[in-house]
Amino acid sequence: MRVAIVGAGLIGHTIAHMLRETGDYEVVAFDRDPQALAKLAASGMVTQRVDSADANALKAALPGFDALINALPYYLAVNVAAAAKAAGVHYFDLTEDVRATHAIRALADDASHAFMPQCGLAPGFIGIAAHELANRFSQVREVKMRVGALPEFPTNALKYNLTWSVDGLINEYCQPCEAIRDSRTQWVQPLEGLEHFSLDGTEYEAFNTSGGLGTLCETLGGRVESLDYKSVRYPGHRNLIQFLLEDLRLASDRDTLKSIMRRAVPSTSQDVVLIFVTVTGTRDGQLVQDVFTRKIFAKEVCGVPMSAIQITTAGAMCAVLDLFRAGELPQRGFIRQEQVPLKAFLANRFGRLYEGETLQALTTA
Repeated sequence: MRVAIVGAGLIGHTIAHMLRETGDYEVVAFDRDPQALAKLAASGMVTQRVDSADANALKAALPGFDALINALPYYLAVNVAAAAKAAGVHYFDLTEDVRATHAIRALADDASHAFMPQCGLAPGFIGIAAHELANRFSQVREVKMRVGALPEFPTNALKYNLTWSVDGLINEYCQPCEAIRDSRTQWVQPLEGLEHFSLDGTEYEAFNTSGGLGTLCETLGGRVESLDYKSVRYPGHRNLIQFLLEDLRLASDRDTLKSIMRRAVPSTSQDVVLIFVTVTGTRDGQLVQDVFTRKIFAKEVCGVPMSAIQITTAGAMCAVLDLFRAGELPQRGFIRQEQVPLKAFLANRFGRLYEGETLQALTTA
């Protein structure tokens, strides 16, 4: 399969590396930044300079490709998806933005190729796991989805380090969040719904953030009384973010906030991804609860050091693309994450990263 990866940043680079290691994919990286492309080229990757914000330029570069993976910021998603449709190639992305996903779904309505957004960790894998657990019940009362991408060694006041896109992080802190309350889908405010819990002796907090549910509100609508998604952080983080966004009014000045975050909050590759899903409902006449939890740490994958967020985000994208290539997913139209069977995902060579495997080789499907 010939794949174009649009966006030569950290996650795009990781996806390209993982796919290339299999020998089953011919990968070309597109970006408008020559320095980003140079880093990929230095590792032996085929690159092509393309203005990723120009839909016509992308369309012109896509003939001969089977699929496009969009690893650009969320606000470019619709533009790139439109280019993929015009070029007649399958489309996959990592967006957490609800409005972008709705627009991409509209593009997919009459498409002859597949459109599968939200292929990362959250949205993405978290929805696959939650949907699988919900299907084990005759009646579902409550679904709680919690995900945190956290520094393993927090030291600053925010108790946070940058591990992924600053644009995506701020967007999920600012946009309204879908949820189901009393069996009705509704919008709730980001940063609200603060709760505290402990896992393996560590204290955490969680609060509403946007986009993590993907399309689950629609898929589980009418079947579940309560459904929500919250981001996990160390205690105290939410209050400081609320101070920045609301008290200092930076929610309406995102450029300044992004500048502050990039200047003051260091990145780290020593991180941990926490996944915590609980589903409560009725099975065989009894009220029971099922839990799915994972902790994934930074480690080497195929001989290359990778952060936990690289492993989980790129691993999820590569797993669903692999399943699609094998014909285990629909081959046209809009594909929801919850259409991916959890068992098939975790059995996949990339999905096994979620089981703690290091994947010294990826050549066996």
